[in-house]
Amino acid sequence: MNFDLSEEQEILKKSVRELCDRLIIPNAAKWDREERFPQEVIAPMAEMGLFGMQIPEEYGGAGMKFLDYVIALEEVAHADASIGLTMASHNSLCTGHLFLAGNEEQRRKYIPRLASGQVLGGWGLTEPGSGSDAGAARTRAVRDGDGWRINGTKTFITQGSVGEIYVVLASTAPELRAKGLTAFIVERGTSGFRTGKRIEKMGLHASDTTELVLEDVRVPESQRLGELNHGFFDTLKILDKGRIGIGAWSVGIGRAAMEAARRYAKERVQFGKPIADFQAIQYMLADMATELEAARLLVWRAALLQDQRQRTTRESSVAKYFAARAVMRACNAAIQIHGGYGYTREFDVERYLRDAKLAEIGEGTNEVQKMVIAREILKEAAGA
Repeated sequence: MNFDLSEEQEILKKSVRELCDRLIIPNAAKWDREERFPQEVIAPMAEMGLFGMQIPEEYGGAGMKFLDYVIALEEVAHADASIGLTMASHNSLCTGHLFLAGNEEQRRKYIPRLASGQVLGGWGLTEPGSGSDAGAARTRAVRDGDGWRINGTKTFITQGSVGEIYVVLASTAPELRAKGLTAFIVERGTSGFRTGKRIEKMGLHASDTTELVLEDVRVPESQRLGELNHGFFDTLKILDKGRIGIGAWSVGIGRAAMEAARRYAKERVQFGKPIADFQAIQYMLADMATELEAARLLVWRAALLQDQRQRTTRESSVAKYFAARAVMRACNAAIQIHGGYGYTREFDVERYLRDAKLAEIGEGTNEVQKMVIAREILKEAAGA
């Protein structure tokens, strides 16, 4: 097995890193303090094709492989987790769902604007009363003549106030719970559709997160996305890819934390020598490097299987679960190495820890990942 990146992938990584070094890293701490979405970085990222990496060129995308996407996403998350999350949610959730389930007319209408970065997209599944339990969704879509009328509230929506095109999951057969969900395309400006309250978060302050409110929102049948009552099944496919992305995002943050810890350990002098000379510090750095490299390989394995059009439910959850744990351990260790200074906003490591926590929650909690992994293992045993 060859673990080397191709020449094209090395060029991609270098190009994304240069953009991040120039535009994102110098501003990340400021954006975090200001708690604002940095609209100014969207156009340069879009110009590089980062908002439609896996979309075929005929629909305005870059036509790259899934592995290319996770390589680029790691670099962006290394620079700023908030911007990385914007890239991940736009690509894998909104645009990914539209491309997966959309008919040709829907693809032609919406995908080019999203893939080019002309507009940003959002994806609405979670509600105030339903997180891991999608079947508890209370947003309803009922037939209304030749269209649908939707009522409900979605929460934790990335790009909730800056997006233009949204995929919204609503219950069309409540008695079927999760198996009765259907996806709809809702555009900003639709009557009754608005941004709700802004979500104040522990971290990821430069990521736009809000509620979405739908009050008698009417959409035509042409904006139903995928088959009736099939939204949850499409969502599972979306999450198989999205979880790999969150794994890459986690590795990027962890890498930033490890690099910061290494720099500090070589500069900080205690007892007459750099703390990097102490075995306890060396062991922490060794653990960080080992776990992050292992996480990257798990992410790459799952991405390669996606490129081979294979089902990756188990591999996606393994990659996300391990990477989420690895990044939290790395960020905690980075703060420990910084000592008291790591607990202050003078150094970036406290931001890395605040941002990284989402890895253990978003797109399926650690506990959900373990349930998925165990289920897949047991299915394999039953078929043996």
